[in-house]
Amino acid sequence: MKTEKLTILPPGRPLSGRVSPPGSKSITNRALLLAGLAKGTSRLTGALKSDDTRYMAEALRAMGVTVEEPDATTFIVTGTGELKPPAAPLFLGNAGTATRFLTAALALGHGRYVVDGDEHMRKRPIKPLVEALKSLGVTIEAPTGCPPVTIDATGVFKSNRVVIDAGLSSQYVSALQMAAACGSEPFTIELAGADIGARGYIDLTLAAMRAFGAKVSQPTAASWQIEPTGYTATDFHIEPDASAATYLWGAEVLTGGAIDIGTPSDQFTQPDAKAHDVIAAFPHMPAVIDGSQMQDAIPTIAVLAAFNETPVRFVGIANLRVKECDRIRALSTGLNNIRPGLAVEEGEDLIVHSDPSLAGQSLAAEIDTFADHRIAMSFALAGLKIHDITILDPGCVAKTYPGYWDALASLGVRFSQG
Repeated sequence: MKTEKLTILPPGRPLSGRVSPPGSKSITNRALLLAGLAKGTSRLTGALKSDDTRYMAEALRAMGVTVEEPDATTFIVTGTGELKPPAAPLFLGNAGTATRFLTAALALGHGRYVVDGDEHMRKRPIKPLVEALKSLGVTIEAPTGCPPVTIDATGVFKSNRVVIDAGLSSQYVSALQMAAACGSEPFTIELAGADIGARGYIDLTLAAMRAFGAKVSQPTAASWQIEPTGYTATDFHIEPDASAATYLWGAEVLTGGAIDIGTPSDQFTQPDAKAHDVIAAFPHMPAVIDGSQMQDAIPTIAVLAAFNETPVRFVGIANLRVKECDRIRALSTGLNNIRPGLAVEEGEDLIVHSDPSLAGQSLAAEIDTFADHRIAMSFALAGLKIHDITILDPGCVAKTYPGYWDALASLGVRFSQG
């Protein structure tokens, strides 16, 4: 959407209808990379076409992989089993999955690779992954601890074991797991400490790896052994995006509607599907919500919490500080723009002082999205119940859900563009 701001007009009625969320961003970018590392042609169906997946596809093309797009939800990927050094730095926007996954995979390439992103990506930490790769003998530099990352790869790891601190992001583990199958010997990954961001995403990684022929075992709760199988081209179907589904689940309970997204909540394999039970409890959501294993759903739930019957404290969300923006700060800023004192940051927790009487009020508020798709989509929910909620930079939803505003419109939501 080209407009600089979008004001949501409360529908004043339950939202009902059918909306199919796009394919999972997390699974699409995993499948694209694995297909690119495989020899032969893979067909990825149900895929997400968005900014994040476009950056991954363009990076693969720049490294000699053929990526065709015969329709809106399919990628046909033909790889040679090798990612060749590109002629220029790989620009990955603010796509954390693409940046971290490629950084590890390219460490087993041959030649120089530069992985870079936009101004927001250049603030997102990658140092734990870089340090882990250095411990494997990889020549790799990221002077700021964030992208850009320069890799001079020789095609091998000089050790068959790595210890990684995954406290900031499970993507560091996933990146090493996917790369390790392309090594020359069995490889062990161990966690440094018990903390890991959204462990459920590791399960997504392993499922995708196995679909492409990898063999992975888990000797302990904090270690994995990956066999040097490489990857085999395959046909792979991608399920709908559970994080995107949370906005539709939220719109349904907030308006008392009935929105059919085509996939029962218990059929999702993504961690954010855990949010369904919390959202379904609205307006009696728990007093304390642990967001550690459903991080991308927390913005949705935090906005819903503004209308809950009782206050909600969000814990286990420290990792939200290093997402596309500082989401804890973005949420508290946006909620307090709606009404001062509605949200409070307490250390790494977020407290939302719920008030059901907000519904129906006119509370003019411009929501700074900080170019973060999840902030834009979450605060749109507030606009379903409060008059004069304006979303700045609404086009940022293209990162993972380009059709979001059209989806709401299909349910009868109207907007004023400015």
